[in-house]
Amino acid sequence: MNPLVSALKRCAYPVAGLVLALVLWQAICVLAALPTAVLPTPWQVLQATVQYWPALVEDGWVTFKATLYGFILALVLGIPLAVAVSTFRLINLMFYPLLVALQSVPKVALAPLLLVWLGTGMESKLAIAWLVAFFPIVVDTAAGLQSTPKELLELARSLRASPWQLFAKVRFPAALPFVVTGAKVAVTLAVIGAVIGEFVGSSEGLGFLLLSATSQINTPLAFAALFALSALGMATYFMVVLAERAIAGWLPPAPPAH
Repeated sequence: MNPLVSALKRCAYPVAGLVLALVLWQAICVLAALPTAVLPTPWQVLQATVQYWPALVEDGWVTFKATLYGFILALVLGIPLAVAVSTFRLINLMFYPLLVALQSVPKVALAPLLLVWLGTGMESKLAIAWLVAFFPIVVDTAAGLQSTPKELLELARSLRASPWQLFAKVRFPAALPFVVTGAKVAVTLAVIGAVIGEFVGSSEGLGFLLLSATSQINTPLAFAALFALSALGMATYFMVVLAERAIAGWLPPAPPAH
């Protein structure tokens, strides 16, 4: 089959699903005679999106920056910690239970403390996005490093590879699909973390815009902000997909994360 035709067919299914969802949404609003404050029609949401487009773009950029910075910080700190946890048993025993305990704490509960410590600016939103994105990267990277095929390790040792060569040329390249899997999960969670920070205390961002719209019972604008957040999450996810194709496309895919 022609690659172009195949790509068009793959795009046709989600487009058809979106059209069907919009038709059902419109039908529910019309048949149930729902007021706009309860559930606006797709056309009303589109009108709000056009009307408030500058605010959506401006606040979306703020949320995107908090998401991106938190995600990058999670990568920079998470991958070295995963290497240490998977390499040194003492570090694993000391810190892995603490990571699990930190992950089990709802981030909404930590947000007020972070606001007290860091204020209502970018720093607190970045910190929450980092906390949310940190754990998946550590867990998946550590799992990938511990799942290196024994045959590759034995071959490298037979060639007298140094510990650094063993890590840089065998273990970490073999773990890259796992790293990318964790990054895909983490980058979407980072969006949630940034919005949590905007909900708790902020004067800008899509989360703040969503709260402002609901407080004014401007439901079309609230839905427009929700769709903007969805688009932001998809954009950051596909950024990671493009990075995967650039750095790890030659490797077999990792098992799905649990």
